[in-house]
Amino acid sequence: MDKETYTFQTEVGRLLDIVAHSLYSHKEIFLRELISNASDACDRLRYDALTNPDLIAGDSDFAVTLSRDRTARTLSVADNGIGMNHDDLVETLGTIARSGTQAFLDRLTGDASKDMALIGQFGVGFYSSFMVSKSVEVLTRRAGEDQAWRWTSDGKGQFTVEAAERPARGTTVTLHLADAEDEFLEEARVRQIVKTYSDHIGIPVVLEDGDKRETLNTASALWTRPKSEIDADQYKEFYHHVGHTFDDPWLVLHNSVEGVLSYSNLLFVPSTAPFDLFHPERKQHVKLYIKRVFITDDSDALLPGYLRFLRGVVDSEDLPLNISRETIQHDPKIAKIRSGLIKRVLGELGKKADKAPDEYGTFWDNFGAVLKEGIYEDYDNREALMGLARFQSTRDEGLVGLDDYVSRMRDGQDAIYYITGDDLEHVGRSPQLEGFKARGIEVLLLTDAVDEFWIPAVASYKDKPFRSVTASGADLAKVAPAETPDEPTDKAESADAAGLDALIAALKEALGEAVKDVRASERLTDSPVCLIAEEGDMDMHLERLLRQHRQLGAGLAIKRILEINPSHPLIRRLAEVAAAGDGAPPLTDAAHLLLDQARIIEGEPVEDPVAFARRLAAVMERGLTTPA
Repeated sequence: MDKETYTFQTEVGRLLDIVAHSLYSHKEIFLRELISNASDACDRLRYDALTNPDLIAGDSDFAVTLSRDRTARTLSVADNGIGMNHDDLVETLGTIARSGTQAFLDRLTGDASKDMALIGQFGVGFYSSFMVSKSVEVLTRRAGEDQAWRWTSDGKGQFTVEAAERPARGTTVTLHLADAEDEFLEEARVRQIVKTYSDHIGIPVVLEDGDKRETLNTASALWTRPKSEIDADQYKEFYHHVGHTFDDPWLVLHNSVEGVLSYSNLLFVPSTAPFDLFHPERKQHVKLYIKRVFITDDSDALLPGYLRFLRGVVDSEDLPLNISRETIQHDPKIAKIRSGLIKRVLGELGKKADKAPDEYGTFWDNFGAVLKEGIYEDYDNREALMGLARFQSTRDEGLVGLDDYVSRMRDGQDAIYYITGDDLEHVGRSPQLEGFKARGIEVLLLTDAVDEFWIPAVASYKDKPFRSVTASGADLAKVAPAETPDEPTDKAESADAAGLDALIAALKEALGEAVKDVRASERLTDSPVCLIAEEGDMDMHLERLLRQHRQLGAGLAIKRILEINPSHPLIRRLAEVAAAGDGAPPLTDAAHLLLDQARIIEGEPVEDPVAFARRLAAVMERGLTTPA
């Protein structure tokens, strides 16, 4: 077969440029990444050989072998794992089929110090080879196949693939080192890198020098060792290996369970949010082993979707080695392991929340929106998850838990109040909050899309119902206005009752079917108007979300209630006009402008921009006209 030339996927080209310019001060990690990939290839072949032993016939001792050629200035990393064929090479080394890739690239700044943290959330794997190489060659042969293949590239836009010869299965990555990279030909430097970054690898990492072969790592699965024998650096490097990332773990959970069902787990909570956290597929990244044999790293039976930020391994002594990835989903032993892992993780998170609230706040900023999916989905662990939940609120004192909120509810307050929206700045300035603030009633500010779904699912917390401040039914009169010695509460003058009734009648007539009702408001103190939902109707923010995602038809708009503030000077003046009985044209224009104002405040577009502009011009003209 003739040599084929391919162009890298655009994202790969950008990533290679980033690697060359942003990671140079950490260039030794290329060896860690290549050894991790080689180890994974051996793990995958070991699993496939459970059902097809011929794949490893004659060569069942897995190893990663490092070799140096000073004359040719090459460093090679070889394994006897599963290997690749032609299509594997093109797809695996020519593209990045990873969710979040474009988001990652869009967030890069070009500043190496800043981009390093972002790269740490993404990982670069094989492409880190080009930090130290003029060119890279991959010679590989897939287990069970006879044909070998050679992939070569200088990392500058193209790569080639051609048929080749390799005596046995596996992959050899050969780096033709750049002129300034002699350090990676030094035995002492290679030893130091392996000891620092790859000591935890569960298969031997061997340094080959002529006829001499020396194992450089401990070569035992880290999770099988006693915790007393493992230091923080070893945990960190294992996390880098298993998570294929650069950040440090925020929390390490290492324990063994013995009894009717025995298993070990070594799990990590990242310190930064991975880029695929909100990908629709919600893939897991915890590896399942059985008796130290890798089975899968993508099973939603092992952990629920709301814990998909975890990285690490779970190793069972009791599951059968011949279990298939398909039957794992329905295995009762897996279900028991899953239950135990969830309780362990949530318990450890609870301890962090109690002992280190500031640290926990950072964790919540990263992963809170994901954990809240569990409140909606996982009835059995709902209470624990709600205890872990943290929220921004109108108290503006950092994150608050539901227990703290309930403990400081005002006398007469019978519900947990909240408001949903797209961002804190917008919801924090909502006019619906005015009456609650005036009475010292704390309101939770919810800005995650999942908030619209878990709150209806739970309805209440410790017998206190959740109630949206944008819905009718809040009896604020039962809670006394907040007063402090420095800020006495003055009752603003309200519109005359007769005039207010006349105004409401005029607004209803002018607006017709555009609103469900027009009412005097208890919740407004500063703003003239706001929109609220009738009790039992869909929340306004949820309606907007569904419409944005085309899950609600254009003709299914839900009519809202227009509330007016009887104490606002504008409403008082309009009430006087209505009471006089001769202001039909001005009141009609005012009615529609008030409704449009309320819509704009909610982040909604006005329904008729031309009519809005015409009415606004007419009102301004009347206001500027000098009486004769």
